[in-house]
Parts: sequence; structure tokens; C-alpha cells
Amino acid sequence: MKAKILVYALPALIVATIHAAEAQQPKKVPLIGFLVVPSRAFFANRIESFEQGLHSLGYVEGKNIVIEYRYAEGKLDRLPDLAKELVSIKSDVIVTTSDRSVLALKNATSTIPIVFAAVDDPVGSRLVDSLASPGGNVTGLSIFAPELGGKRLELLKEAVPSLTRVAFLFGSEQASVTVKETQAAAKALGLHFQSLELRDSKDFDSAFEAATKEHTQALLTGPGPVINTNHARIIEFAAKNRLPAMYAGPEFVNAGGLMSYAPDYTDQYRRTAVYVDKILKGAKPAHLPIEQPTKFELVINLKTAKQIGLTIPPNVLARADKVIK
Repeated sequence: MKAKILVYALPALIVATIHAAEAQQPKKVPLIGFLVVPSRAFFANRIESFEQGLHSLGYVEGKNIVIEYRYAEGKLDRLPDLAKELVSIKSDVIVTTSDRSVLALKNATSTIPIVFAAVDDPVGSRLVDSLASPGGNVTGLSIFAPELGGKRLELLKEAVPSLTRVAFLFGSEQASVTVKETQAAAKALGLHFQSLELRDSKDFDSAFEAATKEHTQALLTGPGPVINTNHARIIEFAAKNRLPAMYAGPEFVNAGGLMSYAPDYTDQYRRTAVYVDKILKGAKPAHLPIEQPTKFELVINLKTAKQIGLTIPPNVLARADKVIK
């Protein structure tokens, strides 16, 4: 009888032991890679928004999530190696910020999900198949809004009613349709429009020289890694020549630039955390539609306005979401 009991009990005991052992094994903590083109200092607010987004979804770094950051510090030639690093450490999902960094990651992996936080034109750049069905291993949030360039010009013209000549600084990754829309807006406003394409940091001196030669009265910039990386040079040039300038990100205004009108990047990066959460829970990037911006913010630096001798009209100030005094 005892032998029979042992025969029946032994399998159940083995199964129970296996389940107990499995229960004691710690779950794998997901690893998020984050590839940033500029420095952490420049993107500090955006990164903080991303981390806050994760926290609101129940993630605590070091407990149920690990984040590995890699910074190119503005050196675009470093992107391929940094992308390979994030792949080699077996990231479960990789977050990044621009067209060039997405491309570097796509070249490094076709299986690890990639989520971008602020790409200008993902379809036009051929990073995804479409906004509704990205395909492949890439998805995220776009800042594509062709009318943005025109809106920036309108605000700049309102801030400087006497403006007749403007120089537009844009990176080679800027969507061509955005450049055309901006040029069309300049024509409608009766502005002499000078477009200056910047492929890398070496192009800035010649661009500044060309703008000076054309007697430009103001600067307008597009978004992108080349522009962001050289933000200090642009702000310095504008200040030295007492030029009003409209930028494509609030970081420029925080660093001493005059004005910016851009998508609400705080909201963009917080939403990026939602994409990461969905992917970690099993969603496929190919089936996650790409979002376009719905919130925009105008930021004005009155200190800079005073330094260049500009009085911002009350109607423009009243529309600002943030004013630095």
C-alpha cells in the first residue's frame, strides 16, 4: 500500500517542485535602449518627460525596467557604432530621436523594435511604409506638419512688423515639402526668402556669410540633428548681429534664442513611453500607427528681445505659452 501511495504521489511532488522553482526564478527585467543625437544637457527636458511617462505607466527604473542611454554628442558619424552597442546588449526596444539615428538603428537590426519620438517625415524619409501601417520594426511619433514653417514665419513677421528679408537654416533631413511650404508662406507674406541647407557642422560659417551678404533681417530654423547640435553657434550669430530668430524647439529659447514655435515635445516624449509600454506587452511596431503632433507651443524670451532692441507686440505676447523674463 505504501509503495502504491509513493508511486502516485511522486509525480505530483515533482510537478510541484518544478512549479515552485519556476516561481522563484526572477522575471527578466526589460531593457530599453535610448539613442540620443545631441547631448543629454540639450535634451534633458525631453528625456525627463519620457521617464515620467514610463513612471506613470508603472515602470520604475532599476526595479521593473532598465534604461541604457547612448549619446552621440552631436557627432553623427558615431551613430552607427552606438546603434550596434544598443543592439549588442540585447535591448528589448530602442527609443531614438531623429531620421539619422533611426536609419543607423535600422541598419543595425531588423528585429528589435525601434520607437522614434520626433521624426520630421518618416514616410518621405522611407523609414516606414505608411503612417497607418508602418511595417517592419519601426514606429513612433512624427513632428511632420508642413504648415509649421509658414506658421513660424507668420509669428516672426508679427513680432517684427518691419521684416522684409529672412534666412531659413535647415538640415538636409528636413522634409522637402516643408521647405516648399515655408518658401510659399514667405512669398505670401511678401518676404525675401533665402534658404540655406546645412549638411553638417562645416556648412555653418558659409551659411552665416551668405546670410550676412544678403542683408538678412531675421533667421528661421528647421528641426533636426545638425541644427540642434549647433544651436549655440546659431544663437551666438543671431545675438552678435542683433537678428530676431524663430527656432523649431524651446531648447533654443531656453539657451538665449528669441522665439520658438514647435510641437509640444514634453507631450511627444511622454507619448513615446506609451509606445514602449505597448511593445513590451506584445504589440508589434508594424501595426502601431504613427502619431502626428496635435499640441504646439510658442515660447518667447523677453531678455533676448531687450538685448537686440526689439519690442514684442502685446498681441504676440498674449499668444505665448511660455515667456522668459
